[in-house]
Amino acid sequence: MEGKIEAAEKELNNNNGLIKLQQQGQEIQSVHCDDATINEQEMNKISAVRAVVEKQDPSSKEVDDFAIRRFLRARDLDVDKASAMLLKYLKWKKSFVPNGYISPTEIPNEIAHNKMFLQGVDKLGRPIAVVFGGRHMPNKQGGLEEFKRFVVLALDKLCSRTSPGREKFVVIGDLQGFGYSNSDVRAYLGALSILQDCYPERLGKLIVVHVPYIFWTMWKLVYPFIDNNTKKKITFVENKRLKETLLEDIDESQLPDIYGGKMPLVPIHEA
Repeated sequence: MEGKIEAAEKELNNNNGLIKLQQQGQEIQSVHCDDATINEQEMNKISAVRAVVEKQDPSSKEVDDFAIRRFLRARDLDVDKASAMLLKYLKWKKSFVPNGYISPTEIPNEIAHNKMFLQGVDKLGRPIAVVFGGRHMPNKQGGLEEFKRFVVLALDKLCSRTSPGREKFVVIGDLQGFGYSNSDVRAYLGALSILQDCYPERLGKLIVVHVPYIFWTMWKLVYPFIDNNTKKKITFVENKRLKETLLEDIDESQLPDIYGGKMPLVPIHEA
C-alpha cells in the first residue's frame, strides 16, 4: 500500500512539479489562504472580466470581486477564459440552484448515507470537512442529480464558513471500507466537475487517508479529469503516519475525534 501511495504522489509531482511528498516529511507548498487585499493587477483583471460578463448577464453585478478573482486564478488570470468560466457558472446556477440554495429535503437519500461531516478549522483557519468514501453508494432512487445537489449543499456549507480573502476549505477523504460497491465513477466525476467549474479556488487541500488497493483502479479513471490546480492540492497519507501528518495541518483541539483529536463530527446538513 505504501508503494501505491508513493507512486500516486510521484505521478502528481511529475505532472505539476509542485506536490511535496508529505509522507517523507517534506513541506507542502503553500496556497492562497489569508489574501484579503486585491492587488492592482488583479483589480484591473477583475474590471475587465466584469465588462465582458455584465454585457451578457446583468445578474453578474451581484458577484463580488473576490469571487471573480477566484475564477481568474483558476484560469491563470486569463480574462477571456475566466469570463467564459464565470458565464457558464452563472447559467448553471440559475438552472441547477434556482432558489439560490439546496434544502436538505431535496437530498433525503444522500443524507441517509451519513457520509459527510463538518467541524473545526485547520491552522490556517480553513473549515474542515470529512467525507467517508466507504459510505457512498450509487443513488438508485434520486439518481445522479440528487447526488449533485448533495455536493452543492455540502460545498455551500463549507463556503459559508469562509470569508473574503480567506476563501478555501480542507477536506479529509477517508476511504476506510471503500470497495467495488462504492466505486461510483459517474458520481465522482460529477462532483469533480462541480468543484472545479463552479467553485474554483475553493479547495485548499484534499487529504486522502485509509486508502485501499481497490481505490487505485478508480483513481486511474478519474485522474485524467482532475485539472492541474486541483492536483496540486491532493495529498495521500500512509496509515502509519496518519495522526502525526494530520497534526501538521490541524491542531489537536480541531482534529476529528476519530483521528485522535477532540472535535466531534457534525453531519454536513446539520452544520
